[in-house]
Amino acid sequence: MIQLVPFWINSYVEYWNTIHKRNLWLIKLRYGAVIMLAVFLVSARQILSLSFSREQDTALIIITLSILIYNLLLHYGRQFVKQESGKFNPLHFSLLQMILDLTALGLIVYYTGSIETPLFMLFVFHMIIGSLILPGAVIYTIACAVILLFNLLIFSEYFRFIPHHSVNGLLAVPLYTNINFIIAYDVIFSFVIIVSVLIANNIASQLYKIEQQLVELLDKLKAAEEEKQKYIIGIVHEIKTPLAAVHSYLDIVLDKILGPVNSRIEERLQRARVRSGEAIQMINDVLKISKLRLLDEMAKEAIELSDIIVPVIKKQSVNLRAKHIMLNYFDGRTIKKLIKGDKLLLEIAFSNLISNAVKYVGNNGMIEVDVLDNENFVEIEVCDNGIGIPQNDLGKIFNDFFRASNIKDKSYEGTGLGLSVVKQIVERHGGNISVESPSKLATENKPGASFKIKLFYDVH
Repeated sequence: MIQLVPFWINSYVEYWNTIHKRNLWLIKLRYGAVIMLAVFLVSARQILSLSFSREQDTALIIITLSILIYNLLLHYGRQFVKQESGKFNPLHFSLLQMILDLTALGLIVYYTGSIETPLFMLFVFHMIIGSLILPGAVIYTIACAVILLFNLLIFSEYFRFIPHHSVNGLLAVPLYTNINFIIAYDVIFSFVIIVSVLIANNIASQLYKIEQQLVELLDKLKAAEEEKQKYIIGIVHEIKTPLAAVHSYLDIVLDKILGPVNSRIEERLQRARVRSGEAIQMINDVLKISKLRLLDEMAKEAIELSDIIVPVIKKQSVNLRAKHIMLNYFDGRTIKKLIKGDKLLLEIAFSNLISNAVKYVGNNGMIEVDVLDNENFVEIEVCDNGIGIPQNDLGKIFNDFFRASNIKDKSYEGTGLGLSVVKQIVERHGGNISVESPSKLATENKPGASFKIKLFYDVH
């Protein structure tokens, strides 16, 4: 199979999507051409006072029907053409369309007067389209072939090697025997074909080079992201080692292996063990996220959402009491269907949303966590009456390291990664997340925010 594109395009999805769309566009355009040809054949005598011989009528009708038939076949066969390196792909499909169209156009030009018909200028139109799709070497070869065949046709008629088919009523005198007219039109036609291909293909080539540079940059960014995640995994592992050692020493002391411990000291050591355990858990969460980004690692197990959300809420109980925040949890599902996913990742996602609500709602605030079911999905809404999110920031709130403009100058801690991680986790589970501000709990001074997550049930 002819290799029509550089190797880098094989993995460039957008390029192939564009070729698919152009192929479909050409197919639709061809239906219009068939209709125009049919209208022309029917109305030529009545409107334009043109007449064809019986041979011309028969030939043009056959050509029109042939275009319709092969276009129907192309329309049907298009769905089976896949982007596979070394095999028949959408670009080969484009080349096939162009060859068929040029053949049909050549026959139409021949049976409508060759050099005498204005239809031969449609070759220029096809050359421009081909230049935007096909590689330079291919389109220049086709352009030279078109010029050569057109010259062969008009000079074969001039020297009477083949019969000429005039259209009665089009010209007062025949021109296919006028050598000056033939040479002038032939030179202009050849010049227009070459220049059109040169300009159109040059523009297309520049666009392809820009696309190639973008693909290379994306590959470099991907490689840099992989290196960053590997670096994070390495650093976090190094941090985890001494923490795990401290946690182990605390276990030894609290288990009284080294002897009895004063009750007051024991209480503080218990707190230290809890905190060190939380730190180790956080490190494990970071490792999990890094592996998710680096290796696409994600477990698939049956999960009941309340088994995740309720423990996450309980972990916030100390903060809720300290800030006098009212948190209402409502599970409105009639049937508690299980979803398939990674329990730890979903726990991280809900923990981020609820802890954010607690952080930004302020003292005496209100938070609602609602779980509602649908036939195909379950919706989880985390809503608060906190400081809210400015309208200009809503579209960027899930970007890495983005922090809303109304918290940058305040003492709210955070890196701007939490919501980005939540979005990635939800999308890896086949769901989606959206945000609204103000929320349904909004007050005059506190617009609040509402995050809605949709997780789809496994239908298999």
